[in-house]
Amino acid sequence: MPEDASATDASGHSLYETMGLVRIIAIDPAGRASLEYEAKREQCHSGGVVQGGFISGWIDAAMAHAAMAKNGEGIVPMTLELKVSYFAPTRPGPVIAEAWVERHGKRTSFYEGHLLDKGGTVLAKASSTILLADMGRVIAASAKAVGGAE
Repeated sequence: MPEDASATDASGHSLYETMGLVRIIAIDPAGRASLEYEAKREQCHSGGVVQGGFISGWIDAAMAHAAMAKNGEGIVPMTLELKVSYFAPTRPGPVIAEAWVERHGKRTSFYEGHLLDKGGTVLAKASSTILLADMGRVIAASAKAVGGAE
């Protein structure tokens, strides 16, 4: 993965588009990632505040990208536990999700991350326990679950 992926955008990937990913700002093999999202009005509940599930999803995705950067393309980071603390309301507009490895293990790792507004204010922080699953096994299990090849 490139260390600076500023040219990477969300076009053509429906999950990225749904979540509002604008671009992957940076990915570092040391286990760091930074992603830019556009918080949309459609993601808000009453009062024009972004629903918490999107916020946790943005930080979780940044942690997954950091895990993939650290561990290579042969793994699928699977969230075992996610804790999010919300500090300030997230409003429509650009936000940055940043994540980093806190402790790296052979099969399980611990990541942290936060969401920033365009002024650098921390809107939310998260910590996660991530299982580093083998890509081949995950694909095979998914195919089996949906009735595909074993």
